[in-house]
Amino acid sequence: MISLLSLLTFTSIIAVCVKIYWKLSTRWNDSYTCLVGKTVIITGANTGLGYYTALDVASRGARVILACRNRDRAEAARLKIMKLTNNTNVVYKLVDLASLQSVRQFAEDINRNEARLDILVNNAGLGFLENNEFTADGIQYLLHTNHVSHFLLTHLLIDKLKSSSPSRVINVSSIAASRSKLTVENINEINKIPPVGLHTVLRDSQLYSTTKLCNILFTIELSRRLAGTGVTTNALHPGVINTEFFRGLTGILRAFTALAGTLILLTPEEGAQTQIYLAVSKDVEDISGKLFANCRQIGLYSVAKTSNLAEKLWEKSEELANISSDEKIRFHIN
Repeated sequence: MISLLSLLTFTSIIAVCVKIYWKLSTRWNDSYTCLVGKTVIITGANTGLGYYTALDVASRGARVILACRNRDRAEAARLKIMKLTNNTNVVYKLVDLASLQSVRQFAEDINRNEARLDILVNNAGLGFLENNEFTADGIQYLLHTNHVSHFLLTHLLIDKLKSSSPSRVINVSSIAASRSKLTVENINEINKIPPVGLHTVLRDSQLYSTTKLCNILFTIELSRRLAGTGVTTNALHPGVINTEFFRGLTGILRAFTALAGTLILLTPEEGAQTQIYLAVSKDVEDISGKLFANCRQIGLYSVAKTSNLAEKLWEKSEELANISSDEKIRFHIN
């Protein structure tokens, strides 16, 4: 009979091997692109992947706008980035991605006060929630923060991106999108069964997968509509990262994921490399509507290839985000 000590030893060895493999196989962005004179917006830039993306583009001389919802954490990130990069042109602007009104106010500020916008990184996202409620706008919380608000924000800033072209929109997705069972007609529905224990994790995991598929479908359709404008857009899977993704979990589940994160998962700096690559590399300056992982293009997940799914989601997202006729992104005509 296998002893507990033997089992723990075996598990630890496997964890270390996985960690070493991921460390050795992780590709790092090696572009030397200078961003002096460019403006970059990154949502959720005070921590995790967003923070390290902001740190990188700030080191390249860009004007960096940290789009965050928490003033204290945003200010702390801003001061740290300025200190590490000697770039004083780093600011934060508050935005709550669980509020359409907040997104509109943020976009109005950008359009009124910023001369240009060269790179928009739709990075912020949530994974698991203690409560799975609807926001004040009547949108399921994960769907709102992970997709609908970024959909709206991109619409509201598209003219600024076009006038600054060549410019880029980067959407942070996940390999979790590959297991989504998205039904556009019921996208804003949630499981009505009261969340209890593991059921909560399974339910939120499926909802998260759906929002991440939305990021990819949004990228596909946005690319079609922006063809010929000088604005490109791509989506990415950052890898399995030890970030605050699981902050909505509680009790033993949170403790377990924290331990697993420390032993196995990639660091946020490692995970940020693909979105940095898409933001600055000259290798992708003419590529749009594609999916990337580990700083290279990969094939679209099969669920993202479903006929007309991207178009249907686009129409539903316009409805959820209350996009007006004047705000719609239409196909470019040369």
